[in-house]
Amino acid sequence: MVTIKEIAKQAGFSPATVSRLLNGDPTFSVKEETRRKILEVSERLGYEPQDRQFVAMRDVAVLDGITDDEELNNAYYRELRSTLLDTAQQLHVTLSFHSGIAHLIDNANQFDGFIAIGSQLYSYPELKRLHDALPHGVFIDVNPAPNLFDSVQPDLPQTILDALDLAMARGMRRIGLIGGTGRMMGGHEYPEDIRTMAWRNWCERLGLPTEGLMFVDGPVSVDNGRELGERVVEAFTGDTSDELPDCFIVTTDSLAVGVLQSFTKAGIVVPRDVELISINNQPIAQYTSPTLTTFDIDQQALARTALHTLSDSLSYDTDIKQHTLLSTKLVVRDSFTPAEPAK
Repeated sequence: MVTIKEIAKQAGFSPATVSRLLNGDPTFSVKEETRRKILEVSERLGYEPQDRQFVAMRDVAVLDGITDDEELNNAYYRELRSTLLDTAQQLHVTLSFHSGIAHLIDNANQFDGFIAIGSQLYSYPELKRLHDALPHGVFIDVNPAPNLFDSVQPDLPQTILDALDLAMARGMRRIGLIGGTGRMMGGHEYPEDIRTMAWRNWCERLGLPTEGLMFVDGPVSVDNGRELGERVVEAFTGDTSDELPDCFIVTTDSLAVGVLQSFTKAGIVVPRDVELISINNQPIAQYTSPTLTTFDIDQQALARTALHTLSDSLSYDTDIKQHTLLSTKLVVRDSFTPAEPAK
């Protein structure tokens, strides 16, 4: 079995330095050249620690793509930013926030790696230049360049399936979708958001109707939710219109707030006339009328997993990228009530 002393001798550092690095002492900081040398020697000698822990990081940049407006969708990301900062402090990691890729590239040699948050879109050439300057990075909540950087995301396709299952357990068949449009991933533009893609796929597989039940367009915002809600009202009111669906899945709480406003204005009562299941569990969800049944995204788990993923990337220094999906959990309020569990 390879020992710490053998690694220290060949790497040219003290056993204490090697031990603290390989055992993930969160208070220990070393130069990048030292880290790489020790890891190269330990890998060459076949050293396999019994329990690889969190590898200390000197300094981590945050690519902060959050705007300063008060829109609810940005409130979600501001909460995530605060959670990331708190989690980093617990792990003795220093974060430095940067609002643009160009500035981060110019200062790349100051950081071990970066974590990206926010809804701002970046072009693939920009991301490629960032990778060339700072190859170790983790995106939270999105996956814009899966062949360049690691990512940690809520498992939204599974969340959509869970929502469909909950509605079907109530005997519902006409389960609509209200959501925003897609985004870029790598060099490709996805016109449909991943939640919309999952809804289409699972409705087809489960034999559920989709015709006339999808209202997907525009940005994720309360204003757009209000507009989409007005489209629903127009489609399902009047003497010649079909009845409202049994339930709508709304892809974010911020959209759901606007939808509820439009429904209320039109005299559509939730959950009497139609039920709603939302996603995100933002604080506003417990203050809407009715309060929103919504899937909670554990931001602390996202932040913690992102930091550990970055630590793994630095430790193993591999070209293989990790893409981690975290489950969501239903928070039941008034807009949708699940079926009673079978006894």
